[in-house]
Amino acid sequence: MLYDVRLTLTYDYDAPVHGGRHHIRVAPSTMPGVQRVVASSLSFSPTPHRVTSFVDFFGNTVSDVTFVDPHEKLDIRLTARVQVEDRRGQADLSASLEKLGLEISRFWSVEPDSPQHFLAASPRVQIVPAITDYVQTVTTKAETIFGMAMALCLAIHRDFEYDPKATDVETKPAEAFTLKKGVCQDFAHVMIAGLRGLGIPAGYVSGFLRTNPPAGKARLDGADAMHAWVRVWCGTHMGWIEFDPTNAMVAGGDHIAIGHGRDYADISPIVGVLRTHGSHETRQSVDVVRIE
Repeated sequence: MLYDVRLTLTYDYDAPVHGGRHHIRVAPSTMPGVQRVVASSLSFSPTPHRVTSFVDFFGNTVSDVTFVDPHEKLDIRLTARVQVEDRRGQADLSASLEKLGLEISRFWSVEPDSPQHFLAASPRVQIVPAITDYVQTVTTKAETIFGMAMALCLAIHRDFEYDPKATDVETKPAEAFTLKKGVCQDFAHVMIAGLRGLGIPAGYVSGFLRTNPPAGKARLDGADAMHAWVRVWCGTHMGWIEFDPTNAMVAGGDHIAIGHGRDYADISPIVGVLRTHGSHETRQSVDVVRIE
């Protein structure tokens, strides 16, 4: 599938910002077998003093942006065309949980995609015994890693309520699990924590999701969304497979990845420092348009 993606992130500051330096991760990356970026452009208002780019450890495209002049508003605009492969419908050739440890032990590499990086606790994902117990309960009938991941994906969709007001970007997996509420970031973190608790490598994927309007309703500009889902290492034969617990599905042709990491901290859209006082408001607009 071929898509055009348009993203606008707007930051309105209560007081003028004097300078600022940010790392921005919103541009999709080419991933062999998953997607290919045909074209991509990132622009800013006001114009930065300096813009450079690099690829981080996990292969994500990062724009390093520096501002010198005072400003009260920041607009970040992305336009991209991306070819996405539909990866659903694969045969389950994954290992059993008993054999997975042996397969992981054979990986001596510390390359970015090595499962070794995605086993332990990370900055935003802790190993929580209550979550591990929950995963054991909902995956009792699954015989393979793929089956366990799918069972957990479906269970989170069934047992958790999507509620944007229940959590924020700083909410920990243990809190979201107790509430049984949250958004895609929370559901992804809970799923990652649960799988790691059983010794299954799991990571965080940030990207875009094309949404379809209700029957009979017109498609609204800006109504699509940035999204988060989970990648699970299913053993040597299958490798990394992506699951979307928010929508109870294996990620497919409507999922456009920006990149991945151990958790949200590795792939957050913008991190940085600036000089100001007061707070700010953030607005987001996303359009994902399929090119027929």
